[in-house]
Order: sequence, then C-alpha cells, then structure tokens
Amino acid sequence: MPGAETDEDEDVAVEPVAAAGPDIPFTAIDWSATHGSDADGKVGADVIQTLVKRLPNAPGVYRMMNAAGDVLYVGKARSLKKRVTNYAQGRFHTNRIGRMVRETATMEFVVTRTEIEALLLEANMIKRLRPRFNVLLRDDKSFPYIVVTGDHAAPGIFKHRGARSRKGDYFGPFASAGAVGRTINALQRAFLLRTCTDSVFETRTRPCLLFQIKRCSGPCTGEVSVPDYAELVGEAKDFLSGRSQKVKTQIADAMQMASDDLDFERAAVYRDRLSALSHVQSHQGINPQSVDEADVFALHQEGGQVCIQVFFFRTGQNWGNRAYFPKADPALEGGEVLGSFIAQFYDDKPCPRAILLAQEVEEQDLLGEALSTRAGHKVAISVPKRGEKKDLTDHALQNAREALARRLAETSTQGRLLEGLKETFGLAKAPTRIEVYDNSHIMGTNAVGAMIVAGPEGFVKNQYRKFNIRSTDITPGDDFGMMREVMERRFSRLLKEAQAEGETAAAAGPEDDEAGSGAFPAWPDVILIDGGQGQMSAVRSMLENLGIANRVTAIGVAKGRDREAGREQFFAEGKPSFSLPVRDPVLYFVQRLRDEAHRFAIGSHRARRKKEMTKNPLDEIAGIGPGRKRALLLAFGTAKAVSRAAMDDLMAVEGISEAVAKAVYNHFHEN
Repeated sequence: MPGAETDEDEDVAVEPVAAAGPDIPFTAIDWSATHGSDADGKVGADVIQTLVKRLPNAPGVYRMMNAAGDVLYVGKARSLKKRVTNYAQGRFHTNRIGRMVRETATMEFVVTRTEIEALLLEANMIKRLRPRFNVLLRDDKSFPYIVVTGDHAAPGIFKHRGARSRKGDYFGPFASAGAVGRTINALQRAFLLRTCTDSVFETRTRPCLLFQIKRCSGPCTGEVSVPDYAELVGEAKDFLSGRSQKVKTQIADAMQMASDDLDFERAAVYRDRLSALSHVQSHQGINPQSVDEADVFALHQEGGQVCIQVFFFRTGQNWGNRAYFPKADPALEGGEVLGSFIAQFYDDKPCPRAILLAQEVEEQDLLGEALSTRAGHKVAISVPKRGEKKDLTDHALQNAREALARRLAETSTQGRLLEGLKETFGLAKAPTRIEVYDNSHIMGTNAVGAMIVAGPEGFVKNQYRKFNIRSTDITPGDDFGMMREVMERRFSRLLKEAQAEGETAAAAGPEDDEAGSGAFPAWPDVILIDGGQGQMSAVRSMLENLGIANRVTAIGVAKGRDREAGREQFFAEGKPSFSLPVRDPVLYFVQRLRDEAHRFAIGSHRARRKKEMTKNPLDEIAGIGPGRKRALLLAFGTAKAVSRAAMDDLMAVEGISEAVAKAVYNHFHEN
C-alpha cells in the first residue's frame, strides 16, 4: 500500500480479489502501487525490468497499462517471472508486441493457484477490460433458449434469454431469436402447448384464437383435461430432449387408431401434428447421428480479418449457427485466435460435453481442463480427422469462408462509398464515423431526437442513441429548437468525456480517438442532418458556441421538389446548395443513411407515444405496486373510477390499508 512500511520479506501488497468469472479465490499483487517509486518516469522495457525483479515463479495473470491507466494487454502465464522477463529483454518477434511493450508504463499482477485458474481469469478480464492488443470477442449477446415452465399446473412454452431464474426445463442454445420463434411456432402446432402469460391464462373465460386455429389445446378454459395436457407437455419435452422418433411413432400410432375407429377428425389432428414435427426437423439442416451434444468451431482468416463460425448441436439436433468476427491482430496465428476466442466465449455460457474444432488451438489440453473446471463436467476438445464429425467441421469451415467473403465484399463496397463521400463533399479523408440525426413527433408531442452511426463496416447499431426532448422553452413543433437541443446534449457530453480523459478541448478530435488502436472512434468525422438551410443554421450556431465548428463537418440533406427521392439538396459550409446525379452511388448511400435515421426516429417516437398512451395514473402514486394496482382496478374497473372513490370504499379493497387509501385519495383530491 502507498506509504506503508514493509520489511524485506514483506514487499508485496496482498489482498483478495473477487473474480467475476469462476468462483475461485485469487490473490492480487498490485505492483504498480508498491513499487511506483522504483518505476517513476520509466516506460517500456525499463519499467518492466524494474517490476520483474521480485515476481514469483507462480502462475497468474498480468496486465500491461499505458501512462493514462488504460489496459493494453491481459495475459496469463505458468510462471509470471519467466513470462514477464521475456518482455523485459527488449527482443520481440512481432511489431505488435514491440508496440505493446513501448507503450507500457506500469503492470499489475494476479497470482493464482494453478494455470487453469489463470486461464479462466484471463478470459474474464479480457471480456471485462477489452484491452487493445488482445483478441476481442465482439457481438457477444446471450443465446436464446426454449423453456417449458415447471412452476404452473399448465406449463407453457416460451423463448428465454438470460439467467435461468424461472423453474422449468431449458432447451438450446439456439443461434438466433428467429430460430427459436420458428421452432416454437412449429411446436405449437405439434404439441398444442400454450404460449400465453400466466396472468392472461388466469383471466380467460373462453378459448382464444390460437385454440380456434388448432395451435393450442385450450387448458385455460378446460378444453383439455389436466392429465391429457400433461401428456402433451411430456411429448414436447421428449422431442426437445432428442427422443423425436419415439414421439413421432406414438403420434403415428394414435393417428392410425383414430382412423381405424373412423374418427377422421381426430386423425386429421394427429396428421397435422406429425407434419409440424417434420417441419421442425427439416429446418434443422444437418442432423448428425453420432453427435448428441457438441459445439463446432471453425476459423478462416483473409484480408486481415477473421471469421469464426459456431454450430450448436443439442440432443442430436442442429439448433443453428452463428458467425463471429473477433478483433484480432492480423499477425496472430489462427490457433492462437481461436483458443482465446473459445475461452472468452464460454466465460458466461454453459459449455457442452464436446467441442469439435477444424484446427488445433494453443494449449488445447489446458483449455479443456479449464472449461471442465468451469462447467463441472468433462469437456472434450478434439479435432476430428475422419467420419461424420470431420464432415461437421468441414461444413463449419466452409460457412466461415463464405461469411468472411461476404463481409469483405460489403466492407470493400462501403470503403468505396466512403471514398466517394470524401470526394463529393471535399473532405480531408474518408470518414470513419458518420452520425446522422433526425427528429420525430406529432404536433410537438412525445418529441424524440435520434442519432444513428455508420462506419467502414456499415451501420454500428450499438452506437445508436435517442434523445427525449426535455426543454420546456421549445415551441411545440419547433424542429430547429429540437435539433439544437440534440446537438448540444450530444457534443457537450463528448467534450466532457474528452476532458475526463485528460484531453483539452483544442487537442481532442476524431483523429485522436483511439489512435492506432483499431477501435471505433467516439468523435464523428461527418454529421448528416435531415433538413435544409434552417436546420443547418441552428446546428452551426450550436457547434460554434461549443467551439468545435472546425472539428466536424456538418452536411444538411433536404428533400427535393415534391419530396421526390433523387432530387435531394445538400447544404455544406462554404459552398452553395447542390444536387447529385440521380444514379450516383453516393446519393444512394446518403439516402440509405437518412432512411435508417428516419426509421430509428419513428420507432423511438412510437415507443414513447405508446408508453404515454398506456400510462396509468395509479403508476404515479408512491406505494402502489402491481399487486395493489391490480386490486384497485378489479374493484373499481378503471383508474377514473378509483379517482372518484371515497376513503371508505378504498379501504374496503383487499390489501389497501388506511395509509395507502389516504395516499390514493390525496393524489386525486388536491384540496
């Protein structure tokens, strides 16, 4: 600790660290704090030589950080002393490692009991800290599952994503929400399970439309008996658990019996259920006979980019695939990239019992032991050489090649469009971040400003932002005032973030953001405004007030005569308004950007308007939660009737005490 006196044998500050990944106790050693005086003013190999002197020959994780405190790299080692000594020698195999060491101003270390613990902690830290020089897993959303609930007398079938907090049986993962939706739709026709919420189930007095179109057996109103519905639920679980042939045989036998009894209507129901099951299986593509539970990984590198294709097989069924494009240095070997990707991939996901790879990865045995430790069961990692499993990895590799080829083609096209934008508007360089703004409202109500973002790889949807217009000084319907507020809020925040990072307002700019890191910049090169000269005047005045008018290029896009697409007018600083030829690719590109901003603005406005329309006055009363709100509405029918109720009537409602009744009454009766 800073300022603490230590003996010769007690020169290391030791404290427990709660790791966000596995439930394993770690011991942290913060060398930057205890040895800061030795390393002051040193950078690169010099500071590493200072820190390496007293490192233990023990496994652990190290973090390399620059002078600003940003984590550059997270790595694990069987021996921290030996690994860090390699960096201190100043001899590097690649330019990437050389740059990384030269920027290092300090290091921090975490000692672990085993190398397996170090590998798990390394993966967790990489996902959490996102260091510039590591392989980074992007687009890491949780996978959707199908859940058959177990906390209700009539279980339902639902799509589920996130923590498994609800009691029930979970099946998956599926590659996408669309795959889950299609499967549930088919399973509804096959097993007639309900998909309504428990609250809707309890309030039904007659069967809904799904019962009429033979996609639900109607347990809510007793159209099917409890034992018969339980039998349907059991069949659905059997099918999702891989016993599909058994289920199909049972349904086929039942259909034959109904036909023999001349009950052709009941036989037709079984026929439709069989057809729905066949539909599910036909849309699963490959259904291997020798693979019950496995994930298949394949990597392809080309053009400085990487694609990793993942296929999911559960209960002998193919639940889809997904392509990932991790951020990785082009100099890294495929095995190193794939190994780091897999470690991060399973940091917060359940791991199957088998992982099939199209190529060997670094420290494959160690990775298998680490995943087994995390999963609580044996995880076998293998590279098949022949047979059906080899066919699966080859198929995944082919998909990886095709996905990366499509991405490279799209990126190339996007690059040409950005170059065309640069030439058309006289920009200094092709923009790497374009922000497009639009407003949406109805007569000034529920006004929303929207910002969409595009870059060299297309739309960057995790950067989209919406702004609920808050100013009370703006006249309803004043588009200029709304745009001024949106611009001011957006760029004031950017300036504050830049200052918080130790930059001055004059020095900060697009060219400085994440320089050389390959990260997506925070500052835009170009902002496109959906509007004409009036909108541009409002935007320019705001940019000048903030002192950033020379740091971003603002361009207005006004609809042409008769609002006809292709006749747009463009407004840029220092040049008269102009139009582009109707078939100019840049014009199409700008139209696509503007249309995306319009779509996002309209969607945000509709969501806000819908929320406002469904807002209940009872929601504004402190102490009135969903239960009391439901009790009041059941007793009085509407919120308006609640507002007119007397104190005695309110207190007569179950669950409403005198204090709560008084709060409700006072809310609606000011005097």
